[in-house]
Amino acid sequence: MKHKWLTALGMMTIMMSGLATADGDPLAGQEKAYTCMGCHGAPGLRNAYPAYRVPKLGGQHAAYIVTALKAYRAKSRSHPTMQAQASSLSDADMENIAAYFKTLGKH
Repeated sequence: MKHKWLTALGMMTIMMSGLATADGDPLAGQEKAYTCMGCHGAPGLRNAYPAYRVPKLGGQHAAYIVTALKAYRAKSRSHPTMQAQASSLSDADMENIAAYFKTLGKH
């Protein structure tokens, strides 16, 4: 529980410090987000282990997505699939993906 709290605090600090921005290109992000949609675009999809509903990213704050992806890439946020996905993304890729999801609106 302490680890989750520290991760959340760290993410909030990064977001508030302005280090995580979301000035990306939504069109470039759409192409990079293709693999994201396999899980985050499927209605009612649940993660097998640990069990929880896969979050929808449409309409999410872009800065939050960038911060989360950077945390997965740094392995300070735990989820093997997300860590693997984020490990291949550049900072620009993350900005673009976040800009794309911001344009989708909430589903």
